Amino acid sequence: MRVNMSNKTKSVSELMNLTPEGRYDYMVEQIKSEKIIWTLQDQDGCVMLTTEDEDCIPMWPSEETAALWAVDEWKDCEPLAIPLDEFQERWVSGMEDDDLFIAVFPVQEDLGVVVPPFEMNERISPKKQQKH
Repeated sequence: MRVNMSNKTKSVSELMNLTPEGRYDYMVEQIKSEKIIWTLQDQDGCVMLTTEDEDCIPMWPSEETAALWAVDEWKDCEPLAIPLDEFQERWVSGMEDDDLFIAVFPVQEDLGVVVPPFEMNERISPKKQQKH
């Protein structure tokens, strides 16, 4: 059992009710503290979502929130943990090369914010403290 000292801990149902921007902010904080990003994979690789304009890889702040997406047509998918350093070293540039975007913490009713990988990387990199 892990004890989380952060008072930022929210229940999954609370998270699902956040705005897309709120989920993005939460995910950034989680990635900074946990050093892991979650996506879904099946036997063919990572799950892809397509909006009108972009191809996206959905990413979540926890295994639990990623698993909530693995229903219906996605039921054969399993959460995949991406270590933060691997994300920064390989995924960001790889996704940029493939013109892929990140669907940040989608929930069933709402795809969430769609951002280019470098933007997510900037927000989770400690050297650039963003002021809101």
